This record gives sequence, structure tokens and C-alpha cells, in this order.
Amino acid sequence: MSESKFSRSILQCACALSLVATALCANASAERPGEGVKVTPIFPSIAEERFRGEVAMYGLRELGYKVQEPKETEYGVMMVALANGDADFTVHLWDKLHDKFYQQAGGDQVMVKAGDIMPGVLQGYLIDKKTAQAHNIKYITDLNKPEIAKLFDTDTDTDTDTDGDGKANLTGCNPGWGCELVISHHIKAYDLDKTVHVDQGSYFALMADTITRYKEGKPILYFTWVPQWISTVLVEDKDVVWLEVPKTDLPDGNNTVDTLYQGKNLGFAVDKVEAVLNKDFAEENPAAATFLSLMQLTTADESAQNLKMQQGEKKPADIERHAKEWVAAHRQQFDQWLLAARGAASQASK
Repeated sequence: MSESKFSRSILQCACALSLVATALCANASAERPGEGVKVTPIFPSIAEERFRGEVAMYGLRELGYKVQEPKETEYGVMMVALANGDADFTVHLWDKLHDKFYQQAGGDQVMVKAGDIMPGVLQGYLIDKKTAQAHNIKYITDLNKPEIAKLFDTDTDTDTDTDGDGKANLTGCNPGWGCELVISHHIKAYDLDKTVHVDQGSYFALMADTITRYKEGKPILYFTWVPQWISTVLVEDKDVVWLEVPKTDLPDGNNTVDTLYQGKNLGFAVDKVEAVLNKDFAEENPAAATFLSLMQLTTADESAQNLKMQQGEKKPADIERHAKEWVAAHRQQFDQWLLAARGAASQASK
């Protein structure tokens, strides 16, 4: 072979290899459009809400994103961090409950709501069914009556059954949670100041005491939300019943929202959990924004996972495993979300 023919042959081989490499890179890029991009999640510090975050991170990793260790904080601070670019996304915004936090941090100007992670979430007040039936208690305002309030007069900090003030002890939510604002408003709106005391602290520690009281046959009164494991231990209509409010009265004055559940006015908006992204991050990462806009779990999914935690599977490695098991069980749907995310990235690059 002449030198010129040999040189041309080498050049042709080099070009062919270059085309193959380009094709392979293009294919890899199409499969993993987020390759090398760092993503910082931000979640609440509630371990029972980590599951949906693990599912989200699992998907983003499959898209090539380099997911960082999530930051943990309260909901109001979470929105500020997203607004300022100190974090990139969360999957924990209750649309109506946390709207004040979202708007105060800058709202749609600096963030993007990207779909319904979990529709049909509920909140409200419950009491044990036995006491409800024995004393015909149906409304939260029934606690205005001193004789009714006294039934729930407990001291969650000691071994005694009563703190002696005659007020009903309502197991409430943690300071800094969105529900704190609504409960505080309800106490005033329904004129419960003189007969109800809201116990605050570590919610799940307080609920452990509440559950113990129930098992001892004592009356219980508490706030909760669905999904989470408590609804699988204190079962609606079997162990406990929801209390109604006489009329909707919310802190923001938007009293036309839907607060009805099975014909009962629970006093809290029937809500949905949404993904929220920093606006700049969402615009620069259509694959991530699309995936998070499509990802969805049911309240039953999360309640079932939370029950596993309550039964002892509560280490971070357990929760991560639960997420992997959920993805495996929903692989077909999960792959469709990934396909749509890759398609969004491909379209944006044209």
C-alpha cells in the first residue's frame, strides 16, 4: 500500500471512530441530560416525609444529575432558600397550607410550581370514637362546653392524668409548620381560648403519648394529616372520628376553598403536595423540571411506607430502600416520566 493510501485509510478510520464516539456521546447525553449538573434538594426535617424525596432523587440520578445531600429545614425557610438559589428543588409544598410561605419568599417571580406530587392530602382534628358517641361530640366547637373540654384534660408531660386546668389538651403540630398558623387561628375563630390548650413540641413524641392514652381507654383529641402512619394505627371510623367545624374560617380569609371530606367540613383545605423549583434552575434544566412535574405518589403509598418506619424500619438506609422498592413496583410509569424528561431536554437543545 502506498504511503498516501495508507494515510487516507488511517484518516478514514479516525473519522469513522470519531463519528461512532460522537454518536455514543450523543446517545449518552440523550439518556442522561443532567450529566454532571449538581442539584441541591431541600426537604423538611420530618423523617416521615423523606420517602417522596428519595423517589425524586432516584429519578434525577437516572437522568444524570449529581444529587447533593439534601438540606433540611422548616417550610418557611425552605421557600426562602429556593427563592435565593441556595437550593434547587423540593417535593414538599402543600399548595394551600404553605401558600403564605411561598408568596412571602417571592412566589412565581423566583420559583416554579411543577406538578402535583401527591393529590388529596387532608388535615383536621380527631377524637376517639368511643368518647364521641358517648357524649355526642361532632364539632370542634362542642369543646366550648366546660364539661366536654374537661374530658380531654390531660398532662402530656407527666404521669398524671390531668393538669387540673379543666382545658382540653389538643395534640398540635410543631412550631414553624404551616398547620400551626391554622390551628392558632381556629382557636380564636371558634372561641376556644378558654377551654382548649394546644400542646406543641415534637409532634410524633406527643402522638406516641396520645396513642398510649388511647390504648389505656382514655379520651384523646389531636390534630393530624394524611398521609402518614398515624392513620394506620388510629383508624378512621374504627378508632377515631373527624371533628367538623361549624363553618370554614382560614387565616388568609379565603373561605371558599374546598374543606369538605366525605360530607364533613374539616376546617382545612383539601390540599395537594407540589414540587417547587428555583426558577433559574427550572429554566436551565427542563429534564429535571419535567420529571418533577410528572412524578406522583398516592397518600396510600406514603402512609404504607410510614407504617414500615413506625414498625422499626426508620433508618435513612431503610427509607432509601423503600424508595427503590417503590420505583421497582412502578417501573413502567417511572420510565414514562424519565422518557418525557429526556424528550423535554432534547427539545430544549434544538
